[in-house]
Amino acid sequence: MTRTATLSIKRLSYEGARVLIDGAERKAAEIGVPMCLAVVDESGTLIAFSRMDGGKIVSVSIAQDKAYTAAVARRPTHEYNELCVPGNLVFGIHTACDGRFTIMGGGLPVKIDDTVIGGIGASSGTPDEDIVCAQAGIDHFLAQ
Repeated sequence: MTRTATLSIKRLSYEGARVLIDGAERKAAEIGVPMCLAVVDESGTLIAFSRMDGGKIVSVSIAQDKAYTAAVARRPTHEYNELCVPGNLVFGIHTACDGRFTIMGGGLPVKIDDTVIGGIGASSGTPDEDIVCAQAGIDHFLAQ
């Protein structure tokens, strides 16, 4: 019997995390909303964080939870918001992972060739503004 003892994992680097934050910060400045931005690897572990001048204090932890959720669940956080309603089988997921699992919009998985390598979370604006900034970070990253 042959056993595979190792895995090959694609992981977001610190340099890549900084590129994501740079793109998101540029969009935040453009729309005039100072953001807290978090980038995690595929396991949800924080790689890089930025709190722009004026970013909300509460958003420090919210941005990290958004990035965590997007990475480990491998889908945008706003999709869970749409699904997490009483009567739906996914209702209650927002209480998972010691409360770190969030259903607020603004967390997006970072993918290379359909493989999730990390997540980005943006917080301080409206959910739509947070999503726009997180997406701008991903667009900037993919353009590199």
